[in-house]
Amino acid sequence: MKNWLKYIYIGLFLVLGHSSQGQEKKLVQFSGYIIASGTDVSVPYVSIRNSSYGNEGFTANHEGYFSFVAHVGDKIEFSSIGYQGTAVTIPEVLQDKYSVRIELIPLIEELPVVTIGPPLPWASIEEFNREFLALNIGNDDMLNAKRNLSPQALASLSKIVPRSAEEIQAYNNFQRHIDMSNKSINQRMANPLLNPFAWGQLINQIKKGDYSRKRLKY
Repeated sequence: MKNWLKYIYIGLFLVLGHSSQGQEKKLVQFSGYIIASGTDVSVPYVSIRNSSYGNEGFTANHEGYFSFVAHVGDKIEFSSIGYQGTAVTIPEVLQDKYSVRIELIPLIEELPVVTIGPPLPWASIEEFNREFLALNIGNDDMLNAKRNLSPQALASLSKIVPRSAEEIQAYNNFQRHIDMSNKSINQRMANPLLNPFAWGQLINQIKKGDYSRKRLKY
């Protein structure tokens, strides 16, 4: 009796071992490209999830290419912002590789109409047309430029527009240049024609004959 039980246990272990080996899924190298539906434009950085094997996550590269190891029968889900998600089930293949071409359908969402800004000042389209036709658009860009650069316009702008840093620096440099030029001509920065001492010195030189015609002969 004990021998029969022994053989029964051995047979059960063999059957269970064979069934467990038959339940093991085949590994395959799953790869492919992801493009937009109806075009040859690749969809980059698509999120890929293996929902049949622990929700493993992968990401396609910038050209829409992906490659990873999965099992036969695994359900692979693809999702990306702006595209409708899709899923692929890996079928039974003879080799250990399986390649696909995934096409994602773009999502088109219509947004509601939004009115920006306050209501228009015209009560109707007819009133707007009358106002538009009454506009004076005869002036061209040259006339507008001349009007903006007129002395009256520049004078009015000078009263309200403050000086910029470049203008203040240019004015200071100009004043400094004038001061240096005057100092090089006259150290005292005074007009010699208004100096009585200079006039007296000139008169004495004339009396002494410093400017006589004999001395000026060449």
